[in-house]
Amino acid sequence: MTDSLRRALKKLRLSGLLESLEVRLQEAAGHALSHAEFLELIVQDELAVRSDRQFQRRLKAACFRELKTLDSFDWSFNPSIKKKQIYDLASGRFIREVRDVLWLGPPGVGKSHLVQAIGYHAVKAGFVVLYRSIFDVVRDFLHDEALGQDDKVLARYLKPDLLLIDDMGMKQLPKRSGEYLFEILMRRYETRSTMMTSNRPLEDWGKLIGDVPAATAILDRFLHHAEMIQITGKSYRLRGPGRGGQAVQDDSEGKVENGQERSKPASAAGGAPSSKQATPEEAPIGSKQATPEGAPIGTKAAKK
Repeated sequence: MTDSLRRALKKLRLSGLLESLEVRLQEAAGHALSHAEFLELIVQDELAVRSDRQFQRRLKAACFRELKTLDSFDWSFNPSIKKKQIYDLASGRFIREVRDVLWLGPPGVGKSHLVQAIGYHAVKAGFVVLYRSIFDVVRDFLHDEALGQDDKVLARYLKPDLLLIDDMGMKQLPKRSGEYLFEILMRRYETRSTMMTSNRPLEDWGKLIGDVPAATAILDRFLHHAEMIQITGKSYRLRGPGRGGQAVQDDSEGKVENGQERSKPASAAGGAPSSKQATPEEAPIGSKQATPEGAPIGTKAAKK
């Protein structure tokens, strides 16, 4: 390959072709390839490199907490999970049909793993995906609202073909959280697909966001075209001997994103603290007393 050809390929940004050209030239000479066959090979090389780079960009933009796949999921631990149903979601058909999905179940049964794995397969299929915990959603809006850029963050949530909102119900959310969530779901309604996970029943959502009418409006739109998946069973993190009855670290516990520590999950799989007066550890996110150790408020469930 001549220096002038190398410079020309760089100028045209044909890096895939540039990387494989020497090998393809030898292959063409050794197998007596026609001009058309040789051209097809080098064009395919360039397309393969570009496709891989696009995939890597989409994967990075998805902001997954961890890279999860369906192959790495322990299906034997909870046989009640319908494997066929999960793989059907991973096919991306529900995204093309603009349907939503709501996962319900206690912490540790695999909801976060499965939604991230489905998101990963959606990225591989060419869809634009964004994964955020409900705490990330609130922080994003609070931060950009303080800077007067709330339209910018809303655009980020409206763009993806598939939006994944995880950890609904870990603890009570600050004021206006219902407004943010309603705005997102209202704008995405019947235009883009959204997938959410929650470890609290739907009747608790009014208390969680501190706004029963907003919770009712959110569920009215979200559940209209949504598929509900209920997962029951014990926490996967409590499995096996040698645990001493203690759960291992949760996926979200201790993780750091953008220089901030993620919130820890509730300590119990099925319940909430029974004390009537909230402690600093139970304060909502965004309040002055909030800490990463916050737990769901043990108030009486609100009716829709």
